[in-house]
Amino acid sequence: MLEIVNLDKSYDKLKVLTNINLRLEENKIYGLLGRNGAGKSTLLNIISNQIKADSGQLKLFGEDIYENSKAVENICLVREKGVPVDDDRIKKIFKIASILYKNWDEEYKDYLVKEFKIDVKKKYNKLSRGNVTLVGLIIGLASRASLTIFDEPSLGLDAAIRYKFYDILLEDIQENPRAVIISTHLIDEVANLFEEIIILQNEKVFIKDEVSNLLEKAYFLNGREENILPFINKKNIIHKEQFGSSVIIGLFDDLTSDKKKTLKDNNVEISSIPLQKLFVYLTDNQETEEVF
Repeated sequence: MLEIVNLDKSYDKLKVLTNINLRLEENKIYGLLGRNGAGKSTLLNIISNQIKADSGQLKLFGEDIYENSKAVENICLVREKGVPVDDDRIKKIFKIASILYKNWDEEYKDYLVKEFKIDVKKKYNKLSRGNVTLVGLIIGLASRASLTIFDEPSLGLDAAIRYKFYDILLEDIQENPRAVIISTHLIDEVANLFEEIIILQNEKVFIKDEVSNLLEKAYFLNGREENILPFINKKNIIHKEQFGSSVIIGLFDDLTSDKKKTLKDNNVEISSIPLQKLFVYLTDNQETEEVF
Protein backbone atom coordinates (compact mmCIF):
# COMPACT_ATOMS: atom_id res chain seq x y z
CA MET A 1 0.00 0.00 0.00
CA LEU A 2 2.71 2.46 1.03
CA GLU A 3 6.16 2.35 -0.53
CA ILE A 4 9.07 4.49 0.62
CA VAL A 5 12.30 4.38 -1.39
CA ASN A 6 15.65 5.96 -0.51
CA LEU A 7 14.16 8.71 1.63
CA ASP A 8 16.45 11.31 3.22
CA LYS A 9 15.66 14.27 5.45
CA SER A 10 17.92 16.84 7.12
CA TYR A 11 17.35 20.09 8.97
CA ASP A 12 20.23 22.34 7.92
CA LYS A 13 23.29 20.18 8.70
CA LEU A 14 21.46 17.81 11.05
CA LYS A 15 20.62 14.50 9.39
CA VAL A 16 17.36 13.04 10.70
CA LEU A 17 16.52 10.25 8.24
CA THR A 18 18.94 8.51 5.89
CA ASN A 19 18.10 6.06 3.11
CA ILE A 20 14.74 4.97 4.53
CA ASN A 21 13.18 2.09 2.61
CA LEU A 22 9.83 0.67 3.76
CA ARG A 23 6.87 -1.21 2.33
CA LEU A 24 3.63 -1.21 4.34
CA GLU A 25 0.69 -3.48 3.65
CA GLU A 26 -3.03 -2.79 3.75
CA ASN A 27 -5.13 -3.67 6.79
CA LYS A 28 -2.27 -4.06 9.23
CA ILE A 29 -1.32 -2.35 12.51
CA TYR A 30 2.26 -1.12 12.68
CA GLY A 31 4.13 0.14 15.71
CA LEU A 32 6.69 2.85 14.95
CA LEU A 33 9.27 2.90 17.74
CA GLY A 34 12.46 4.79 18.44
CA ARG A 35 14.23 6.78 21.12
CA ASN A 36 13.61 10.52 21.40
CA GLY A 37 15.10 12.24 18.38
CA ALA A 38 15.10 9.09 16.25
CA GLY A 39 13.00 10.79 13.56
CA LYS A 40 9.61 9.15 14.17
CA SER A 41 7.52 12.33 13.99
CA THR A 42 9.55 13.57 11.02
CA LEU A 43 8.86 10.35 9.12
CA LEU A 44 5.15 10.50 9.94
CA ASN A 45 4.95 14.13 8.84
CA ILE A 46 6.62 13.24 5.56
CA ILE A 47 4.27 10.29 4.98
CA SER A 48 1.24 12.53 5.57
CA ASN A 49 2.63 15.26 3.31
CA GLN A 50 3.01 17.76 6.16
CA ILE A 51 6.67 18.27 5.27
CA LYS A 52 8.75 17.27 2.28
CA ALA A 53 11.70 14.91 2.20
CA ASP A 54 15.00 16.10 0.74
CA SER A 55 15.08 13.12 -1.60
CA GLY A 56 13.40 9.77 -2.20
CA GLN A 57 10.00 8.51 -3.29
CA LEU A 58 6.74 8.00 -1.40
CA LYS A 59 3.84 6.25 -3.08
CA LEU A 60 0.40 5.37 -1.73
CA PHE A 61 -1.40 2.77 -3.84
CA GLY A 62 1.18 3.45 -6.55
CA GLU A 63 0.60 7.22 -6.66
CA ASP A 64 3.13 9.83 -5.60
CA ILE A 65 2.04 11.50 -2.35
CA TYR A 66 3.60 14.92 -2.95
CA GLU A 67 1.16 17.58 -4.12
CA ASN A 68 -1.44 14.90 -4.73
CA SER A 69 -4.76 15.70 -3.05
CA LYS A 70 -6.23 12.37 -4.11
CA ALA A 71 -3.51 10.49 -2.23
CA VAL A 72 -3.51 12.79 0.82
CA GLU A 73 -7.26 12.44 1.41
CA ASN A 74 -6.56 8.76 2.12
CA ILE A 75 -4.07 9.59 4.91
CA CYS A 76 -5.01 10.87 8.35
CA LEU A 77 -2.29 11.94 10.78
CA VAL A 78 -3.33 12.48 14.38
CA ARG A 79 -0.53 14.71 15.58
CA GLU A 80 1.09 14.64 18.99
CA LYS A 81 0.71 18.43 19.23
CA GLY A 82 -2.98 18.37 18.40
CA VAL A 83 -5.00 20.05 15.67
CA PRO A 84 -3.28 23.19 14.25
CA VAL A 85 -6.09 25.62 15.12
CA ASP A 86 -6.50 28.35 17.71
CA ASP A 87 -9.96 29.38 18.86
CA ASP A 88 -12.32 27.32 16.69
CA ARG A 89 -15.08 25.36 18.36
CA ILE A 90 -14.87 21.57 18.33
CA LYS A 91 -17.96 21.35 16.14
CA LYS A 92 -16.23 23.38 13.42
CA ILE A 93 -13.05 21.30 13.65
CA PHE A 94 -15.07 18.13 13.04
CA LYS A 95 -16.81 19.83 10.12
CA ILE A 96 -13.45 20.67 8.51
CA ALA A 97 -12.29 17.08 9.04
CA SER A 98 -15.42 15.77 7.34
CA ILE A 99 -14.45 17.75 4.22
CA LEU A 100 -10.79 16.69 4.28
CA TYR A 101 -11.35 12.93 4.46
CA LYS A 102 -13.39 11.34 1.71
CA ASN A 103 -14.42 8.32 3.82
CA TRP A 104 -15.49 10.39 6.84
CA ASP A 105 -18.18 8.68 8.96
CA GLU A 106 -20.36 11.34 10.59
CA GLU A 107 -22.51 8.84 12.46
CA TYR A 108 -19.45 7.16 13.95
CA LYS A 109 -18.05 10.57 14.94
CA ASP A 110 -21.26 11.30 16.85
CA TYR A 111 -20.99 7.94 18.60
CA LEU A 112 -17.39 8.64 19.64
CA VAL A 113 -18.25 12.13 20.90
CA LYS A 114 -20.78 10.55 23.26
CA GLU A 115 -18.45 7.73 24.28
CA PHE A 116 -15.64 10.14 25.21
CA LYS A 117 -18.01 12.83 26.55
CA ILE A 118 -16.73 15.68 24.36
CA ASP A 119 -18.63 19.00 24.40
CA VAL A 120 -18.54 20.06 20.74
CA LYS A 121 -19.61 23.60 21.66
CA LYS A 122 -16.37 24.26 23.52
CA LYS A 123 -13.46 26.12 21.96
CA TYR A 124 -10.46 23.97 21.16
CA ASN A 125 -8.00 26.20 23.00
CA LYS A 126 -10.03 25.85 26.20
CA LEU A 127 -9.74 22.06 26.32
CA SER A 128 -7.63 20.08 28.75
CA ARG A 129 -4.61 18.19 27.38
CA GLY A 130 -6.55 14.95 27.57
CA ASN A 131 -9.55 16.29 25.65
CA VAL A 132 -7.24 17.76 22.99
CA THR A 133 -5.92 14.22 22.54
CA LEU A 134 -9.44 12.79 22.40
CA VAL A 135 -10.53 15.21 19.67
CA GLY A 136 -7.60 13.99 17.58
CA LEU A 137 -8.42 10.34 18.26
CA ILE A 138 -12.03 10.88 17.22
CA ILE A 139 -10.89 12.48 13.96
CA GLY A 140 -8.50 9.61 13.30
CA LEU A 141 -11.14 6.96 13.93
CA ALA A 142 -13.97 8.71 12.09
CA SER A 143 -11.77 9.61 9.12
CA ARG A 144 -11.84 5.98 7.94
CA ALA A 145 -8.64 6.91 6.10
CA SER A 146 -6.91 4.02 4.33
CA LEU A 147 -3.77 4.92 6.27
CA THR A 148 -4.45 6.27 9.76
CA ILE A 149 -1.52 7.45 11.86
CA PHE A 150 -1.56 8.08 15.61
CA ASP A 151 1.51 9.94 16.93
CA GLU A 152 1.61 9.51 20.74
CA PRO A 153 -2.16 8.88 21.09
CA SER A 154 -2.14 8.70 24.90
CA LEU A 155 -1.00 12.17 26.00
CA GLY A 156 -3.02 13.44 28.95
CA LEU A 157 -5.29 10.39 29.08
CA ASP A 158 -5.75 8.30 32.19
CA ALA A 159 -5.35 4.54 31.99
CA ALA A 160 -9.09 3.83 31.75
CA ILE A 161 -9.55 6.15 28.74
CA ARG A 162 -6.40 4.84 27.05
CA TYR A 163 -7.59 1.25 27.24
CA LYS A 164 -11.04 2.32 26.07
CA PHE A 165 -9.44 3.85 22.99
CA TYR A 166 -7.41 0.70 22.31
CA ASP A 167 -10.56 -1.44 22.54
CA ILE A 168 -12.51 0.89 20.25
CA LEU A 169 -9.66 0.96 17.74
CA LEU A 170 -9.42 -2.84 17.60
CA GLU A 171 -13.17 -3.23 17.24
CA ASP A 172 -13.34 -0.61 14.49
CA ILE A 173 -10.45 -2.07 12.51
CA GLN A 174 -12.10 -5.48 12.55
CA GLU A 175 -15.27 -3.95 11.10
CA ASN A 176 -13.56 -1.36 8.87
CA PRO A 177 -10.11 -2.68 7.91
CA ARG A 178 -7.33 -0.18 7.20
CA ALA A 179 -3.62 0.29 7.79
CA VAL A 180 -2.70 1.95 11.08
CA ILE A 181 0.61 3.28 12.34
CA ILE A 182 0.95 3.95 16.07
CA SER A 183 3.98 5.77 17.45
CA THR A 184 4.14 5.60 21.24
CA HIS A 185 6.42 5.31 24.25
CA LEU A 186 3.86 3.20 26.15
CA ILE A 187 4.88 0.11 24.25
CA ASP A 188 3.65 -2.58 26.62
CA GLU A 189 0.16 -1.05 26.69
CA VAL A 190 -0.27 -1.43 22.95
CA ALA A 191 1.98 -4.42 22.28
CA ASN A 192 -1.04 -6.66 21.72
CA LEU A 193 -2.28 -4.29 18.99
CA PHE A 194 0.90 -4.37 16.90
CA GLU A 195 1.25 -6.92 14.14
CA GLU A 196 4.58 -5.53 12.98
CA ILE A 197 7.02 -3.03 14.40
CA ILE A 198 9.44 -0.62 12.80
CA ILE A 199 12.31 0.67 14.92
CA LEU A 200 14.24 3.76 13.86
CA GLN A 201 17.78 4.25 15.12
CA ASN A 202 20.78 6.22 13.93
CA GLU A 203 18.71 7.86 11.16
CA LYS A 204 17.78 4.50 9.62
CA VAL A 205 15.35 1.60 9.83
CA PHE A 206 16.99 -0.59 12.46
CA ILE A 207 14.37 -3.34 12.58
CA LYS A 208 11.19 -4.10 10.66
CA ASP A 209 9.61 -7.41 11.55
CA GLU A 210 6.49 -9.17 12.75
CA VAL A 211 6.09 -8.85 16.51
CA SER A 212 5.62 -12.61 16.84
CA ASN A 213 8.96 -13.24 15.10
CA LEU A 214 10.78 -10.88 17.45
CA LEU A 215 9.26 -12.22 20.65
CA GLU A 216 9.87 -15.83 19.64
CA LYS A 217 13.62 -15.31 20.03
CA ALA A 218 13.63 -12.96 23.03
CA TYR A 219 14.31 -14.71 26.35
CA PHE A 220 15.35 -14.05 29.91
CA LEU A 221 17.62 -16.78 31.25
CA ASN A 222 17.85 -16.83 35.06
CA GLY A 223 20.31 -19.07 36.89
CA ARG A 224 23.96 -19.64 37.68
CA GLU A 225 26.24 -18.09 35.08
CA GLU A 226 28.31 -21.24 34.60
CA ASN A 227 25.11 -23.14 33.77
CA ILE A 228 24.06 -20.63 31.12
CA LEU A 229 27.06 -19.30 29.21
CA PRO A 230 28.28 -22.62 27.72
CA PHE A 231 24.93 -23.08 25.99
CA ILE A 232 24.64 -19.59 24.51
CA ASN A 233 28.16 -19.23 23.12
CA LYS A 234 28.19 -16.79 20.16
CA LYS A 235 24.54 -15.93 20.79
CA ASN A 236 23.29 -12.33 20.84
CA ILE A 237 23.25 -11.28 24.51
CA ILE A 238 21.43 -7.96 24.87
CA HIS A 239 21.20 -7.67 28.66
CA LYS A 240 22.92 -8.95 31.78
CA GLU A 241 22.28 -8.50 35.50
CA GLN A 242 24.37 -10.09 38.25
CA PHE A 243 22.83 -11.20 41.57
CA GLY A 244 25.53 -12.85 43.66
CA SER A 245 26.23 -16.20 42.03
CA SER A 246 23.18 -15.92 39.76
CA VAL A 247 22.59 -13.88 36.62
CA ILE A 248 19.69 -12.77 34.48
CA ILE A 249 20.70 -12.77 30.83
CA GLY A 250 18.60 -11.28 28.06
CA LEU A 251 19.03 -13.27 24.87
CA PHE A 252 17.87 -12.23 21.41
CA ASP A 253 18.62 -15.19 19.20
CA ASP A 254 17.26 -18.54 18.09
CA LEU A 255 17.31 -21.13 20.85
CA THR A 256 16.62 -24.74 19.93
CA SER A 257 14.23 -26.88 21.95
CA ASP A 258 17.18 -29.13 22.90
CA LYS A 259 19.10 -26.20 24.35
CA LYS A 260 16.02 -24.98 26.19
CA LYS A 261 15.62 -28.44 27.74
CA THR A 262 19.29 -28.61 28.70
CA LEU A 263 19.14 -25.18 30.31
CA LYS A 264 16.04 -26.14 32.29
CA ASP A 265 17.73 -29.38 33.36
CA ASN A 266 20.52 -27.17 34.73
CA ASN A 267 18.05 -25.17 36.84
CA VAL A 268 17.89 -22.23 34.46
CA GLU A 269 14.56 -20.44 34.31
CA ILE A 270 13.47 -19.31 30.84
CA SER A 271 10.90 -16.54 30.40
CA SER A 272 9.86 -14.21 27.60
CA ILE A 273 11.07 -10.62 27.30
CA PRO A 274 8.21 -8.08 27.05
CA LEU A 275 8.25 -5.97 23.90
CA GLN A 276 9.05 -2.71 25.70
CA LYS A 277 12.10 -4.17 27.46
CA LEU A 278 13.21 -5.81 24.23
CA PHE A 279 13.02 -2.42 22.50
CA VAL A 280 15.07 -0.79 25.28
CA TYR A 281 17.74 -3.49 25.25
CA LEU A 282 18.07 -3.55 21.46
CA THR A 283 18.37 0.21 21.15
CA ASP A 284 20.83 0.32 24.06
CA ASN A 285 23.15 -2.17 22.39
CA GLN A 286 24.78 -0.56 19.38
CA GLU A 287 26.55 -3.81 18.54
CA THR A 288 23.21 -5.46 17.71
CA GLU A 289 22.98 -3.21 14.66
CA GLU A 290 25.21 -5.64 12.78
CA VAL A 291 22.83 -8.53 13.49
CA PHE A 292 20.00 -7.16 11.36
